[in-house]
This record gives sequence, structure tokens and C-alpha cells, in this order.
Amino acid sequence: MVIRFTSTVAGQRRNLSGPATSLPTLIRPHDDSKSERAVIHCLRHVRAAGRARNCTYVAGLVDTNILVYRFDARFPDKQRRAAELLRNGLADDSIRVPHQALIEFVAATTRPLARNGPSILPPDDARREMEEMLSQFEVIYPDEELVRVAIRGAATYGLAWFDAHMWAYAERFGLETLWSEDFENGRLYGRVLARDPFVASA
Repeated sequence: MVIRFTSTVAGQRRNLSGPATSLPTLIRPHDDSKSERAVIHCLRHVRAAGRARNCTYVAGLVDTNILVYRFDARFPDKQRRAAELLRNGLADDSIRVPHQALIEFVAATTRPLARNGPSILPPDDARREMEEMLSQFEVIYPDEELVRVAIRGAATYGLAWFDAHMWAYAERFGLETLWSEDFENGRLYGRVLARDPFVASA
């Protein structure tokens, strides 16, 4: 079963597929209408807070665990929160998905939960879900500079190797928030703020 997120703003699923842009951006072509919706969403929050200031909109990055919890029925609170975060991110274009998270998603959801036991998703379903995410979300791809940033991050912050790469996507491409349960919640890593969306669910 493929679970699709539908944008409540556009009224239909967004299709972000297409050829990748040239280096060094490595982000799929941007839809101006999505940027408009994101700015409108941001302005609404500013007005609601009663602040008369400019609205600067910057998207956030989601780690693999967010994508996996969306399908993991063993943790209903985290599953609900992950679905909410992704659904809102799709509606207001506030989420970016790193290439690494898609690869890890298939590996994590198809691994048996116990010896000879079932996995979170059958392999065919996991691959279909990854294709859906490729079409729904803006995906960021690695380049040489990202690897160098990851090396520096691992040394500076003592991050595990794959965590350093995940953080590097956000640092490299100027995303100010990293949504993950694998980093210290509320800590600033370089220019990136780590936020654990499951803290209230723990």
C-alpha cells in the first residue's frame, strides 16, 4: 500500500520530478508557486505572533528516522507526529529530503524486526514509497563539498560518520533546521539547529 500525502494548499499531489540542476546546487528545479505558498505561510505565522518584521523563509531537513516512523506502527505517537511533520512540510514546502535518507529508508524498513520476522514494509512497498517521496518532496543530492563538510563536522562535533553526513546536507545547503531524534535537541551544530519532533512523545 502506498501512502500519499496531498497538499492541502494546492489540492493535488505535487510533482517535483525532473532532471537535476547543474552543480553545485544539486536540488531539483524549484516551483515558484511553492515558494509563494511558503512565504504566505510564513507571513501568517508572523502576523499571528503580532510581530511587524520581515519574514525570511528557510526550509528544514528531515532525517531518516522521520521517514521510517511514518510507517512504524510499533510507536503510534511517533508515527502520528512524523506523518504530521511531513504532511505540513509538503503543504507549505518547508521540508527537504536528503538522498541519504531515501537510501537508508529502504534499508531500515525492509530489515526484519526480529530474526526471521516481518519488516516494517515489504521490499516492493518500500521501493514504491521511496518513488513517491522522490515525486512529492524536494530531494537534495551530495557533492564533493558536502563530503568535506561532513568530515569537518565529524571532527568538530564528534558525530558518527553517517550522522555527520546527514548534518552536512543541512549545513552545506543552508537549511537552518535538522529534524531528527539522533542529535541533541535544541543544539546548534554550525548554522543548523537540531530539533527532535518526538520529545513530547517520549
